This record gives sequence, structure tokens and C-alpha cells, in this order.
Amino acid sequence: MAVQEAGQDTGAEGIHGGGCTCGDCPHGAREGHRRAVAAFLRLRDGYAAGQGLPVGVAHSASASRQWVSEELTQRAEAVAERGRAEGEARLARLWLRTVCTVWGAVLALLLGEALTAVGTGWTGPRTAALAAALVVATTLSAASWLHRARGGALAPVIGEDNRMSTSRTVAAGWVLFVGYAVLLLAARLAAASEHAERDALISGLDLARGAGVVTVLAVVCGIAVLVRRVVGLRILTQRLQKVPAYRPRAADLLTDDSGRGAFADIQYVAISAVAVLFAAVRLARRPDQLPDLPWGLGLVVLVSAATYLAGKYAEGGRPVVLSVVRAREPGDLDGPIRTGDDIEIRGAGFVPPGAQTAERLSRMVVRIGAVDVHVPLVPVTGGFRNPTDNLLTVPVPADVEPGAVEVQVVTAAGVATNRCIVQVTE
Repeated sequence: MAVQEAGQDTGAEGIHGGGCTCGDCPHGAREGHRRAVAAFLRLRDGYAAGQGLPVGVAHSASASRQWVSEELTQRAEAVAERGRAEGEARLARLWLRTVCTVWGAVLALLLGEALTAVGTGWTGPRTAALAAALVVATTLSAASWLHRARGGALAPVIGEDNRMSTSRTVAAGWVLFVGYAVLLLAARLAAASEHAERDALISGLDLARGAGVVTVLAVVCGIAVLVRRVVGLRILTQRLQKVPAYRPRAADLLTDDSGRGAFADIQYVAISAVAVLFAAVRLARRPDQLPDLPWGLGLVVLVSAATYLAGKYAEGGRPVVLSVVRAREPGDLDGPIRTGDDIEIRGAGFVPPGAQTAERLSRMVVRIGAVDVHVPLVPVTGGFRNPTDNLLTVPVPADVEPGAVEVQVVTAAGVATNRCIVQVTE
């Protein structure tokens, strides 16, 4: 995605508001990026239909293709810059939203306790539950302020690729719940006046009663740490391609890097959410002890976590070049590869997940001998015909020496494929 809108909206550059495109205010960053993307899509589809080409290059297919590719690349870089500005603006506002959400939850708890207290009266456990919620909300609000430039309280669950991490979010949810449960017991213990009541509350923290919750907490926290290690090692060994996102989204919890729904992530989040909800109900029914999560439900969570971890091991893969052939237009004669000819590089994994935007596609390079050739962008209505995940078309430059030449693809994630040897004739 990229833009031509900047040149069309110069008259409104200094106006801040809903239609501002200068990027100096949150509304301007969002509106500017939206307009930029729309303008780029119109430009791309226009080039795909053969519109807007200069007369000087229209007579040559290779010259027009190169000109269109350069134009789209420049526009795409402008749109990517707009996208990064919008992402930073959204992160700057996210901390306030997290604070509002946290205190909204506290207000909902207060209203729920007030409604359920009708007829039974206000009790000590209700006061302890509200006090524990106030402590948690205050802590999260302080964390949101300290990390306001990185998404507030959500900063710890945003991964290095600028996406919401599923494993960290699930672990954070369990940590918050267990921390709230312990604070609830601590508040009740502080308010208890009788010795027998204090002993009962202390016994509520026994491992025999909270073994299921403690086991699940240990596993999900270990999964969060292990997944980070696994992903990091797979990136370093070039078995996994990662490109950063422009901004984190809630949908990242349920999708892969390309935005498609991921089964491993969906089942992990869904089962963990159900287990936390069940544990919360048990805590509400028995606020004098840690929630006794049944071992059957705990085992379901462990199986879900193992499935998620296995999915992380299985995802990705190194890009590979399978063959290189001379590109042939209809009516052309068959022949060897010569300098100036187009070659087709066939393989798999050329476009990493999340790198389908024009700005990321324009970073792809084909190394032919000692010459690096940037893959030209060939637009079609609704997308690009070149490059694709399993096929690239590039010209053989005149600087390539005749003879046996190695061909290698470098993807937008910086991962290089295997080398394929082809013969270039004079």
C-alpha cells in the first residue's frame, strides 16, 4: 500500500482536524494514512490498466515496467511512513484506553456487588474484593502511564515484531487473575479479627487447594518464555521469516503474521479464557481460598498450551529456489538465457507472512552473480502479478558475465534462499 495523496492535499497541510494529513496530530495521522492508501490503490489499478504512463516509456514494455515499478515503490515508501506514523499515534492513545477499560471493570464490579448485596447486605468479602480490584487497577494505571509511549499496560504483551503476543497475553491474564485472588485473600486476612477465621484464610492458600491453578500458571508463563526463545532461534537460523507490523492489533491474538486465522492461537486463547472464567466463578463462590481448578479442566489447558507450542515449532520455513528458466512471451522463439532477457525464478516462500504490502514487496532482491537486481512490481487490478510467493520475474542485467551464474533470492525479511546455477550466453 502507498500514496500519491500528499501531492493532492497540499492546501490542507496546515489544517489540523479530522481531514488533516500532515501527521502532526492523531486524527491527521489516521486520516492521512487512509487517504494515502486509497490514492495508492487507485494509482496501482490505473497503471494495471495502462493509464498514466509517460509517452517516453510507453513504447517499450521493459521501460514502462521499470518506470511503473519505480513509481509504485516510491509511493509505497510514502504510505509505509504514513502507516508508521499512524501506528505511533494509536500507541500514544492506547494507554488512556487501557486505563479507562481497567477502571470501567472496577466500576462494573462495584455495580455487580451492589446489586447482589440487595437483600443480603454488604459483607466483608465484598469489601475485600473491591479493595483488591482497586489495588490492581491502580497498579495497571501507573504502569500505563510509565509505558504510555508503548501502549500503556499492554506494552509487556507487545512482541518485538510490534504485534500482540498470544502467549504473553494468555500468561498475563492468568498472572492478573492469580494476583487478584491473592490480594483478595490478603485483604480478607487483614480485616479478619478472629483467630479461627485467619487460620481458615491462610489454609486457603495451601497447595492442595490451588494446585490446579498454580500448575496452569506455571505452564502458561513457561510457554510465554519458551515461545520467545523458539521464535528468536528460528529467526537467527533463517528457518522463520518475520517482518514487523506497523502497529499492534487485538486481532493479532487470533491470527498469524499475514492476518489469517491461526488454529493454534484461536484454541489457546479460547480455552484459556474459558478456564479463567471458570476459576473466577469458583473464586466468587469461595472467596476464602484459591480457586480449586479441577484437574480435568487444568489438563485441557495444558493440552491447549502444548498444541500452541507445537504450532510455533511447525510454522514458517526457509524460502527455496527450485528452478530458474527463461521467461517466454507468446510468439517468442525458444533459446538460451542471454543478458537482457527476463528469467522466471520458481520456488516457495518468497513473500513472508505480513510482507504483502507494496513497500515490503519492493525490498525483494535477486542476486544474479555479483549483481543485485530489485524485483520489479508488476501491478494488476487488486494486487500484483510480480512478485508472488512462488514465482519471481526479473531481467538479467548487462553487467552479468556470460557463463555459469548463481541465482539467489533475498526476501523482504532478509532471508536468503539456496543458490541455483544457470548458464548465461552472450
